[in-house]
Amino acid sequence: MENFSLILAIVVVTALAFDFTNGFHDTANAMATTISTGALKPKVAVAMSAVLNLVGAFLSVEVANTISKGLVDETGIRPEVIFAALVGAILWNLLTWLVGLPSSSSHALMGGLIGATIASAGTGAVHGDALITKVLIPAIAAPIVAGIAAMLATRLSYTLGKKADGKAAAKGYRTGQIASAGLVSLAHGTNDAQKTMGIITLALVAGGVVAPDSDPPTWVILSAGLAIALGTYIGGWRIIRTMGKGLTELEPQQGFAAQTSAATAILASSHLGFSLSTTHVVSGSVMGAGLGRKGGVVRWSTATRMFVAWGLTLPAAALVGALAESVTDLGDWGTAVVALFLVASSAAIWKISRREVVDASNVNHTDEPAGVVTTAIAAVTPPPAGTVTEALTATIPAPPATTEPASPTLESPHAGGPPSPAAV
Repeated sequence: MENFSLILAIVVVTALAFDFTNGFHDTANAMATTISTGALKPKVAVAMSAVLNLVGAFLSVEVANTISKGLVDETGIRPEVIFAALVGAILWNLLTWLVGLPSSSSHALMGGLIGATIASAGTGAVHGDALITKVLIPAIAAPIVAGIAAMLATRLSYTLGKKADGKAAAKGYRTGQIASAGLVSLAHGTNDAQKTMGIITLALVAGGVVAPDSDPPTWVILSAGLAIALGTYIGGWRIIRTMGKGLTELEPQQGFAAQTSAATAILASSHLGFSLSTTHVVSGSVMGAGLGRKGGVVRWSTATRMFVAWGLTLPAAALVGALAESVTDLGDWGTAVVALFLVASSAAIWKISRREVVDASNVNHTDEPAGVVTTAIAAVTPPPAGTVTEALTATIPAPPATTEPASPTLESPHAGGPPSPAAV
């Protein structure tokens, strides 16, 4: 460890800071539907997710190796390049958290790394085949596959549950939803915590601390797991609100189907070493579950904003990473300027977020408009029984009020007697 320089220490600390933001940014992936359906109380849900994220960090290193060995040429990377990449990833995570958009922390990290690497060593230092096969193709295919699977699973759940007792079925689905949420948390730790392990290992290789092609050291695995677990426990309530209530309204059957489909996709991709976006997978499965229920709809206004954020994540983080690398390349003072900019920007974003606080107490409150598509569907949906009668009654004008005094009745306190002073 004699080669552990100051810049390398800064990179490791910044990587763990990114891992922390990854945790609270992606808490919604595991727990948003569980919280929105009432299967678990918000604080219990994030505590459970935090523990399972930590456990998941120790299950595999395949994704970490994709980051540290496969995406860029590790022999030509300086620690400052990785620091610049992390700056781009952290700022994008914080900006999308501020506006409540579930974008991909994974793609933010890879975008920052690609941008900083190109600024430092040129396009030849980026492995284009790994970028396409292990990043871009899974980014497109995973949410589609998870969405279709969740939609089919939702329809199957409702079909099989038609004759089941309503309360018993709801209780069973809530129990299943808790189990599937735990599986998603475990999968998230297996996939996302490894990305920070990979970036720290890449920095250690660049700094000469470990040999090229090394697996992440044990202390890297432990620290990355603890950082993402702590971030998860803090709870990214803004994104939880969007994922749980902003995209669609979910019932327990839908939540169970969405989380089971997402967990299956994430665990399979982790086994294959795909640096998958858990956000993309869970968002796709939530939308699929929303469409799988008869009469269920998706708020496409929210989904459209989310899709735009997905498309911007890689290039935006790459641009910030490239700019940060250009400044750090000027020397130690350049690195200090970038570090101060990161701290100041993070503090400013946090201060802005305090204007409208979202926490465990109001995470399930949303005023998200239905959007054009949802409104159109509602317009052609037959109204529930009783609504027509109420509507007709509302449209028939009431008879004009009479000015003649009412006949005294036995129920009147002044029946047959003189008018009260109030009546006079």
